[in-house]
Amino acid sequence: MNNSKKILVVIVLAAFIGAFFHFNLGQYLSLEYLKGQQANFSVFYKENALLAIGVYSAVYITSTALSLPGAALLTLLAGALFDLVTGTIIVSFASTIGATLAFLVSRLLLRDFVQEKFGHYLQSFNDGIKKDGGFYLFTLRLIPAVPFFVINLVMGLTPMKTIQFFFVSQVGMLAGTIVFVNAGTQLAQIESLSGILSPEIIFSFVLLGIFPLAAKKLVAIYKGRRALKKYKKPKTFDYNMVVIGAGSAGLVTSYIGAATKGKVALIEKHKMGGDCLNTGCVPSKALIRSAKFMADVKKCQKLGFKNVQVEFDFAEVMERVQRVIKTIEPHDSVERYSRLGVECHTGEARIKSPYEVEVNGKILTTRNIVIGTGARPSIPQVEGIENVDYLTSDTIWNIRKQPEKLLVLGGGPIGSELTQAFARLGCDVTQVQRNKRLLPKEDPEVSQMVLESFQSDGIKVLLEHTPKKFFKRDGKDFLECEHKGASVEIPFDALLIALGRKANTTGFGLEELGVELTPAKTIQVDEHMRTNIPNIYACGDVAGPYQFTHIAAHQAWYCAVNSMLSPFWGFKVDYSTVPWSTFTDPEVARSGLNELEAKEKGIPYEVTTYGIDDLDRAIADEAAFGMVKVLTVPGKDKIIGVTIAGLHAGDIISEYVAAMKNGFGMNAILGTIHIYPTLAESNKFAAGNWKKNTTTEKTLAWGERINRWRRDYF
Repeated sequence: MNNSKKILVVIVLAAFIGAFFHFNLGQYLSLEYLKGQQANFSVFYKENALLAIGVYSAVYITSTALSLPGAALLTLLAGALFDLVTGTIIVSFASTIGATLAFLVSRLLLRDFVQEKFGHYLQSFNDGIKKDGGFYLFTLRLIPAVPFFVINLVMGLTPMKTIQFFFVSQVGMLAGTIVFVNAGTQLAQIESLSGILSPEIIFSFVLLGIFPLAAKKLVAIYKGRRALKKYKKPKTFDYNMVVIGAGSAGLVTSYIGAATKGKVALIEKHKMGGDCLNTGCVPSKALIRSAKFMADVKKCQKLGFKNVQVEFDFAEVMERVQRVIKTIEPHDSVERYSRLGVECHTGEARIKSPYEVEVNGKILTTRNIVIGTGARPSIPQVEGIENVDYLTSDTIWNIRKQPEKLLVLGGGPIGSELTQAFARLGCDVTQVQRNKRLLPKEDPEVSQMVLESFQSDGIKVLLEHTPKKFFKRDGKDFLECEHKGASVEIPFDALLIALGRKANTTGFGLEELGVELTPAKTIQVDEHMRTNIPNIYACGDVAGPYQFTHIAAHQAWYCAVNSMLSPFWGFKVDYSTVPWSTFTDPEVARSGLNELEAKEKGIPYEVTTYGIDDLDRAIADEAAFGMVKVLTVPGKDKIIGVTIAGLHAGDIISEYVAAMKNGFGMNAILGTIHIYPTLAESNKFAAGNWKKNTTTEKTLAWGERINRWRRDYF
């Protein structure tokens, strides 16, 4: 609706409401007036039944649509004027029509404004309305202690569909309508509205209001039992929990289960520790450390050295990576977890039923199953790729011969980390990215910092290049890309595919059980990490929505605790302050919103930045580059997001994560003592910039006046 039409609606509403109060129409909606005119109303109804019904309905609808006082008294009048059945039918439809009109007026005039201004804060509320709005509305309609006009107006601001609002209101208000209409049949004996809504009746309505919530729980139990009905439940169970997959998600789940004295079985078909230990976080960070040393060597003159020569064997660097894995391996080993009370099995698991898991020909019966099967590299459908002996983030750790011309597909975190590491170790690296930017989820200036760093390392970064086909010419491998309508050929002798990861959801029985997947092909879980089968849970990369080791561990806590406490209690998973870091140079760490997301979602914000090039410790470390960028609520110090680009950004950001999690803001960070000289001081200086930017000229003027007065008179 355009502004002129909105103005017209406002004028009409104002005219009706103004007339109501100007002509004191409220006097006709008092209990005394209705009781005094009861006989006249009855005579009029007997002589003009249809007209009386029409006039009464119009008055009731208008009163409710305009949110005017008097709906309760009009409902009493229905009982006095009509009989119980007729009065209930008339009021039921009139009240619902009027409420729906008020709902629509609120939606037309206010919803866009409210959602644009406060949409970020209302996100969870909106999601709840989309999912369970009918239950919420039904509960509120059953409790007359909640003013119905408030419900009408508030619901108009939500995503609830009009037809749903109408029918739920129709049913939800029926009980209260019957009580009032029935009381109205005895209008002459009623002295006040409090006589109708006695504490006993209010309590009864509250019990009715609890009913839909209880019904929701019962429906969930029913659905769960229906999903389990066709499977025979053992009389006793071998285990409280069987966990499939010994990556971060599975290890933490099984540890917590065993720590709470549950009997837990953990099944892993390959290596304990999963992707993180064997092919992900640990090896990549070990490689990045070696590459960082070579980068420091190349800038030795900046550190005061005339010349430094380093001889290294690429194979030995890759062997060091394996040595790091083996050093950390005992932390995730069968021996350690066996000591912790977890029964470990090596072999392929297959879920035979929600109560049975088979491994190595043995059936394990269990009360709960937790799936933590992780993910695998995603391979693109590009012509000719089947003829290329490509590498992935899973297999690249097996190479010992240094690639001369390494082609990396992917400009996200995995592709970018490995691109820079291999380039610093002397490989000629070309990185191909379809997007306009590296790390496209980050703010443009952050992506630009990383790009410039890559270019200084001699990396050839090809942005907006779409792979079309792989082919051979004279025995050499090439990739043909399309770039702004032109064809580009890229030679390579080694190919690394780093285009994200796909959840491992097949091959162990989920399809046969009918476990539901999301559009992204991860396992669909609810806020308690349950699948559609109530005793099967999932966490980590296989469940999403984030594919980080620390999030897998975070979700694992909820899986373990909720499965052990079910059906008596449960905790909803919390994603409010998810941090992550991309370990390029500069590192890029983030938690909450960045500016790109805030703009896309229409969330108001203020930006504060601090350039790490001005930080003493960064200057001393020859790492004077990067920035801290904080988004805060306008006019407040509440932090809604932070991005840090620079040395050890992933460590520095923890202070902001704690601030967002625990509700303290920029003032608290500014008032916290930070050790000098450290990189963490950048947080304090960013808070100082926020304070300077938000201190108004008026405040400074008052400060000047007070200081002048103290110099002259005090």
